Amino acid sequence: MSDDLTLTRTFAAPPALVYAMWTTPEHFAHWFGTDAVHIPLDSVQLDARVGGRWTAQMHLPDGHRIDWSGEYTEVDPPARLAFTMNDDPARPAGLPVVVTFREVPDGTEMTLVQARGGFSDEQLAATRAGYSAFFDVMEQRLEELTR
Repeated sequence: MSDDLTLTRTFAAPPALVYAMWTTPEHFAHWFGTDAVHIPLDSVQLDARVGGRWTAQMHLPDGHRIDWSGEYTEVDPPARLAFTMNDDPARPAGLPVVVTFREVPDGTEMTLVQARGGFSDEQLAATRAGYSAFFDVMEQRLEELTR
């Protein structure tokens, strides 16, 4: 769907390691939310299997907390990961997200597609900026791990 949010980034790391950024709590807690946001490792649960749940608490600099959750709908390491994503317990379904990992000459091309849902253009732009910042931190982490 053309209204979906799509982001593509190439990382100088093998697909298995980029995939692990999404499925290993220690990695996920490091990049999810950027350096400005604290994700306590003990809040990250990643049961990466079809039907498995994932959760993470995002502690914002202003003192607020976001409780993220979702369910894995497709798990095909290291090529594809699909899940729902929700920050509102009153809406248990969450938005569908698909992340694909493709080996390229320089490493891994990762593409994230998230359903637009009811996001306004401004909310979609903020979500795009947020993911871009997350992926900047992921890139730094991958560089540290592949030195």
